[in-house]
Amino acid sequence: MPLYSVHHSTTYHYRQPVRLGQHQLLFRPRDSFDQRLLACQHLAVRPEPSEIRWIHDVFGNCVTLVDFAARTDVLEFETTIRLEHTPENAPDFRIEPYAREHPFAYDETELPDLAPYMLRHHPGDVAVDDWLSKFIAPSASRPTGQLLMTLNEAIAEGFSYRRRTSHGTQTPAETLDLQQGTCRDFALLMMEAARSLGFAARFITGYVYVPDRDGPARLGGGSTHAWCSIYVPGSGWVEFDPTNGIVGNRDLIRVGVARTPAQAIPLSGSYWGEADDELGMEVAVNVKTETMPEPEETGTAAPDRAAVSST
Repeated sequence: MPLYSVHHSTTYHYRQPVRLGQHQLLFRPRDSFDQRLLACQHLAVRPEPSEIRWIHDVFGNCVTLVDFAARTDVLEFETTIRLEHTPENAPDFRIEPYAREHPFAYDETELPDLAPYMLRHHPGDVAVDDWLSKFIAPSASRPTGQLLMTLNEAIAEGFSYRRRTSHGTQTPAETLDLQQGTCRDFALLMMEAARSLGFAARFITGYVYVPDRDGPARLGGGSTHAWCSIYVPGSGWVEFDPTNGIVGNRDLIRVGVARTPAQAIPLSGSYWGEADDELGMEVAVNVKTETMPEPEETGTAAPDRAAVSST
């Protein structure tokens, strides 16, 4: 069970001092059975905020709200967190009998809660359906788990990752036309494809651990990362990272979930000034593993027996 430490810094530069509006940070991981926050060790903001407070948004994400009273030409945010992570090394599709073959209909008791996540974000985007028809027969029945893994692999193997500094997310049609995009673009494409097939899908923002020597390289490191989750009856919300072809939570640190990418932005805010006052943004994310501390021995061994410890 690895321990991760995440250091995340973001710096904005302005042409002249501007008056800052409220900023929102989404950096505190969601506690769950597979990841446990140990500490939010550090939150530094420059210039000094007039107020910092925390709320839970409509999705249950922990959002940090930061207000300012000063004018500045540099705005900096720096956070450090530590968490315990339990990886899933392989997908565990324990699917309810009625949902093992696709297509299927969600249970009526769950449908009202899943319905918003089944709605297409770009309902008029026929490019997604045309793309799906190339490798998924519309009327064919196939195993649900196999279908979702095929979709995930099709994006991971068929598109080129390109980091982009501009704001926003490409439409699925743009991603399909360019055959390239960022992790946010690929997550949205998979969500739209899954929704067109009748699945409920959520957008996830967070971090990805990029091992240097002890495993395959991951794309999307050095910055925040994005992927999605699909609701599978019997398995719940299963995570899919179409940028790296990951199924499950392996190397993925979940911070926020939302219905659309625009609702899960790691850092957002406003300022009063000219449109060209903003000179740019620098983001750096470093995810490291830490050694799990050895358990402390308790009690006293009997004189005639050797002390035995287990791990």
